[in-house]
Amino acid sequence: MIYEGIVYRPPSESRSLIIQITVGCSYNRCTYCNMYKKKVYKTRDLDLIIEDMIDARDIYDRVDKIFLADGNGLVVDTYTLTEILKSIKKIFPECNSVSIYATPKDVLDKSQNDLKLLKDMGLKLIYMGIESGSDKVLVNTNKGINSKELIQAGQKVKKSGIILSTMIISGLGGKKEWIDHAEKTAMVLNEIQPDYLALMTLMVKKGTVLYDEVREGEFQVLNKNELLKETLLLIKSLELNNCIIRSNHASNNLVLKGDLPKDKMMVISEIEKNIIKEKNVIKLSF
Repeated sequence: MIYEGIVYRPPSESRSLIIQITVGCSYNRCTYCNMYKKKVYKTRDLDLIIEDMIDARDIYDRVDKIFLADGNGLVVDTYTLTEILKSIKKIFPECNSVSIYATPKDVLDKSQNDLKLLKDMGLKLIYMGIESGSDKVLVNTNKGINSKELIQAGQKVKKSGIILSTMIISGLGGKKEWIDHAEKTAMVLNEIQPDYLALMTLMVKKGTVLYDEVREGEFQVLNKNELLKETLLLIKSLELNNCIIRSNHASNNLVLKGDLPKDKMMVISEIEKNIIKEKNVIKLSF
């Protein structure tokens, strides 16, 4: 098996076989992301993808989980995706979970029947980056989508029966928009009702537009305490009926985990316990 460039995967896919079906990200214009800047996007040839599977079969006696990389594999046309899923069933009959990254636009570009077909063919889980529910933040970070479309995309995945894991980025609004970022993100999540919610923390990377904005003073990064306050506001604003929440990414300062709504107060308590109380500062009431 040959991977082109650095391949990224969610923390929960650490024990999965990674099959690279695309190289890079088809959008690749978010101001904060440098993951795929050194790659030119392309969809890999189906024959090469199947060859990789056959090679992996020779190496591994058992493969329970497969993650289809790169940045947003769902952008691949539905026919090719179904052929990939057919090959997985044939080559890895023991595999019980196939997952993939998707942008909200990728989801919107698929029909409801497309998603249902992919689900029936074995696609179990979609990781979809929401990042923020604030239209201000979405514009500032050049996400190319608005909050209404985020909700439509998330609800579309849920309707298909595919498990939906969403990701948000704490601190993405900076000092100026942190309240709007937390409140509007919670609103979008409440409308979607995802199965999983992963919290990552903004990391300003050299070579990004955001890096230049920070250097020029246009964007002010939240400190650790401010990030905790933002997260507290987010969690308090969430009204999720059946969602597993995690903050176990390498970027996170505080590891959180729980099932919402059952563990909501426990998660809130853990955040409050880690917030440093500041003297002579008016306490915000949420």
